[in-house]
Amino acid sequence: MSEDNLQELFGNIDIYLFDQLLKGRFAPGMRVLDAGCGSGRNLIYFLRNGYEVFGVDQSEEAILEVRTLASALAPHLPADNFRVEPVERMSFANKVNGRQQTVISKATSAPADAAEKNASEAFDVVLSSAVLHFARDEHHWQAMVNEMWRVLKPGGILFARLASTIGMEDKIKLIEGRRFHLPDGSDRFLVDEAMLRRVTTAAGGEFIEPIKTTVVENLRAMTTWVVKK
Repeated sequence: MSEDNLQELFGNIDIYLFDQLLKGRFAPGMRVLDAGCGSGRNLIYFLRNGYEVFGVDQSEEAILEVRTLASALAPHLPADNFRVEPVERMSFANKVNGRQQTVISKATSAPADAAEKNASEAFDVVLSSAVLHFARDEHHWQAMVNEMWRVLKPGGILFARLASTIGMEDKIKLIEGRRFHLPDGSDRFLVDEAMLRRVTTAAGGEFIEPIKTTVVENLRAMTTWVVKK
């Protein structure tokens, strides 16, 4: 396969997400949500290969781009699969009997826990690539993680790439809480290995990959966090 064909098939996919494809973790027909999808660089393969693809982003322009991309590569997908909304407040609901089901209203006789379940566990895969380090603070970061975990099915996979302190401890400057100034000039919310392990354990998740970190020219460190619900 030529380089041009690879680019057409996979686009500018995150190399560590590509690694998950090579390991057979995903299969056509799965429901994949890109939480903070941008213009959809990680969705080209999924759109081309029979996945049920969804995305959210706070940028209206980005969602317009993703809808255009989806209409070209997977025209059967509804435009409403791609929504302008924050990761910490997503409006997706579970699919029941092949139809989209929303949260059960208080007027029904269904118990509250059933209503919550119907609003959750919708996706086989949730992607978060270069999003979580834009959190304002730890509360905001946890809110985004909680929401992605909420919509993930039991047995589903959360794949995240995010900036961390790992390997950069003596090169970053603390601003406040977990926000740091990086040598590349940016200010980011940074996690460390202990935090990722603590959050995974608290959620009842299971690591399916070791925590891997790439230090980029001593300017920033990007960590891969892959867990199963």
